[in-house]
This record gives sequence, structure tokens and C-alpha cells, in this order.
Amino acid sequence: MKLALFDFDGTVTTHDSFRDFLIFVAGMKRFLVRMVAASPWLLAYLLRLISNQTAKQKITQAFFSGMSRSEFDRSAQDFVAKKLNGIVRPAALEKIRWHLQQQHRVILVSASFEDYLKFWCAQHGIELIATRLEEKDARLTGRFATANCWGPEKVRRIKEVVELDKYEQIYAYGDSRGDQEMLEIASEKGYRVF
Repeated sequence: MKLALFDFDGTVTTHDSFRDFLIFVAGMKRFLVRMVAASPWLLAYLLRLISNQTAKQKITQAFFSGMSRSEFDRSAQDFVAKKLNGIVRPAALEKIRWHLQQQHRVILVSASFEDYLKFWCAQHGIELIATRLEEKDARLTGRFATANCWGPEKVRRIKEVVELDKYEQIYAYGDSRGDQEMLEIASEKGYRVF
């Protein structure tokens, strides 16, 4: 049995899909207004006064707090259909397909939201581990239902659903500091290979 773990943003895609998703959902004008409102949190993150998770959650609240789940899902499906595939690296998608053809278990492991990536993963027949958004009464709260799936959290979440010692070979693909721990558990490491 073999396992292939893929980071998404910057590995499978040419750049961060989260920003593109925010622009797609809000439109450029509202995106800029909301980012200005969130700028104190971004500055605090850049100055290392708050964590990646805190900054990301504050931005998420600015964009999605109170949005209905059905509206979010429609936007997410539209984003995947109209935008997301346009930023996917052909070589990365080819490698995912190769692993599937070899009958390897393929899992996308991402700090981006499961809530939109699930539609992309369903198109390609792969599993997903990602950050989940919290919802109450069919509306998003803007908070996370899970920890941000980044760095050590990626490995913790992988171990929740995968018995690693059952795999004779583990491939992992990443491009940033947030993938380091996931790459360390692999026997075949692919750092910025696409």
C-alpha cells in the first residue's frame, strides 16, 4: 500500500487560492473594503504578534460571518467551476492522476477550506483533509470548526484518519514552511517539484 499527500496552495496551484476565493465571492470592491477593515489583523500577523490561525480567522469572519451555508456552497461550486481549475498546475494534476492510476491512496492536505476544496476533490476522486468552517443554524459563524490545517496540524490531522505504519511508501508534496512536518513523515519528498 502506498500513500500520496499533496499540499494545495502553491503546490497544486500556482498561488494561494484563498485570496482568489475571497475576491470571487465578494467582488473586488468589497474585497478591498473588507481587507482594509482587516488590515490591523494582517499587520499584527506580519509583526508576529498573532498567529497565522488568528489572522486567517479574523479575515474569514470579515467575509463570511452570517452567510448562509447554501449561499456559501453555491459560491464554492461556482468558484471551482469557473476559477480554481485555471490556477492548477498541469504537472501537479498529472502527478495526482499518476498516483491514482497506480492505485495509491491520494489525500489533499490543506490549510484552505474544506468547504470549497471538497468540490474540487470530488471532481478528481481524491480524499481531503483541510480547515473546516464552523456553522450554526445553517449559517457560517466566520470561525473555524477545526484548527487551521497548517504545519504540525497537518500531521496531527493525517494521523486521525491514516494509519501511517500500514503504508510501505509515503509520498508528500509541498512548497512552504507549512508543509515541513508533512514532508518529514514521507519516504519520498517532493518540495517545489511542480
